[in-house]
Amino acid sequence: KYAVTNKKFGEFCDATGYVTEAENFGWSFVFSGLLPNDFPPTGAVKNAEWWRQVFGADWKHPEGPQSDLNSGNKMNHPALHLSWNDAIAFCKWSGKRLPTEAEWEFAARGGLEQKVFPWGDEIEPGGKHMMNVWQGIFPIQNSLADGYLGTAEVDAFEPNGLGLYNMTGNIWEWTADWFGKEHSLKEENPKGPESSSHKVMKGGSYLCHSSYCRRYRVAARSGNTPDSSTGNIGFRCAADVN
Repeated sequence: KYAVTNKKFGEFCDATGYVTEAENFGWSFVFSGLLPNDFPPTGAVKNAEWWRQVFGADWKHPEGPQSDLNSGNKMNHPALHLSWNDAIAFCKWSGKRLPTEAEWEFAARGGLEQKVFPWGDEIEPGGKHMMNVWQGIFPIQNSLADGYLGTAEVDAFEPNGLGLYNMTGNIWEWTADWFGKEHSLKEENPKGPESSSHKVMKGGSYLCHSSYCRRYRVAARSGNTPDSSTGNIGFRCAADVN
């Protein structure tokens, strides 16, 4: 039903001693709007300067070394700064797996067909917020109309028709598939290419805004290298029915 939480990921790390790739690298990307005003200068991503290279940022310190999970009461928030490789390690420990892109999209639709969002075609039906995305002028002003700056709890907002929470908005979620330029809609349960440089991510995140990124749509997709981590990437697990 939910993305993997900080609580659950912490249980995995405690049981196994696992160290994430962001921890091994010593840094991850953090959205600049979540950093303190007096945060020291740090590297930025070209043409996406709101992403800052922050040393000491990892799942336990989502906004950098000055942050932690307890100060923001974030144990029920999705675990962040997790690479695809980190997600696979957790899935193996828990006896589960990552969903394929097709499985993820089918589940996100919640029983609806050809709708933009898990609940229909209107982003805010009747003026009601249904997901955690950027409100205002990106990236300089967030009105917080949906109630959140950064991530929301994994059970925030209403579930879709299959009882799944936050399938769009909040965080990008890794899938099992390699990223290809196209994915077939003609096959039943299609799989991605045999290999690629990137893995497919779905769902958009709290940073998505219509002015530059409408990838909070169910059909939208993005990709990233398996060792990449940022402050808006996590995952949820799938399992086979016995």
